[in-house]
Amino acid sequence: MREFLKITKALSDKTRVRIFKMLQQRTMCVCEVQAVLGIAQSTTSKHLQILEDAGLVMRSKDGLWVNYGIDEDSRNPFAGPIIEDLKGMFNDDPEAKEDIEKAKRANRFELCPR
Repeated sequence: MREFLKITKALSDKTRVRIFKMLQQRTMCVCEVQAVLGIAQSTTSKHLQILEDAGLVMRSKDGLWVNYGIDEDSRNPFAGPIIEDLKGMFNDDPEAKEDIEKAKRANRFELCPR
């Protein structure tokens, strides 16, 4: 039950659902997610950590970048079915649509040059 509750708690926050929907479209770094949502970097990182702890997203290091994406091979046994269900949810939500459009244009090289 603990693993299921991690997922439900992670998805009980609107911002984390918005992040999840963006990551369904493409892998993103923290600065891209931050720019789309207009929230602080520390807040963005905290939300991503909660989603990762629940087994919904995973991170991978690419040089200086830390990329986040949907964890299709989650260790959480409840994640797979919930990830599949969420793919079809909120696609007509105006805020989710706007986030996805902004995410398509977010460019890490412009947002956080190294």
